[in-house]
Amino acid sequence: MGVYIIGAGRHAKVVLSTLLDAGIRVDGFFDDDPGKQGLVLFGVRVIGTIADAKAMSPQTGVIGIGDNRLRKRLAQELAGWEWLCVVHSRAYVHPSATLGPGTVIFAGAVVQPCAHLGSHVIVNTGATVDHDCVVEDFVHLAPGVHLAGSVVVEEGAFLGIGSVVAPGIRVGSWTVVGAGGVVIRDLPPSITAAGVPARPLLSSGGCG
Repeated sequence: MGVYIIGAGRHAKVVLSTLLDAGIRVDGFFDDDPGKQGLVLFGVRVIGTIADAKAMSPQTGVIGIGDNRLRKRLAQELAGWEWLCVVHSRAYVHPSATLGPGTVIFAGAVVQPCAHLGSHVIVNTGATVDHDCVVEDFVHLAPGVHLAGSVVVEEGAFLGIGSVVAPGIRVGSWTVVGAGGVVIRDLPPSITAAGVPARPLLSSGGCG
């Protein structure tokens, strides 16, 4: 089976390596950066733009873009494509866990019993998702993130490298947790939080 990767940036390299590890043939990348056209990454060529991908009949693919909002937009624009879920051979996913289409689990990651991951989720290198967690669509768990049991991470949230979330906590949709943040209280949607413990960052007021 051959697949295509949408995006050909740095994150896409890790998606490609995960697909190749799974023994899946990759037929090409699509990327809008003119400087990437014709580029070859690990033997796979950038063969066109996103518009070229849209012009094709629906294919099988993975979105290799770390930005959550852009990943969601492309999934909507390429409606009809079959999105592949890929797990690296050096990751562990318990059989009772569920993974949605387009979700990628990178090397060293762990997904424990009864966790539920939605569509187009990224569980990056060495991240862990413990028992009974719910990780909604388009979430990105950066390298080294650790979710304790029964955490809920709502749609589109981004948890920065090395951040941790205590048991039973909810992280709101499209919220960003900064690198190394320790989340011990629920966070509302669409904020940025950082620190130990993680607290919402106040926007700075300008003086014109």
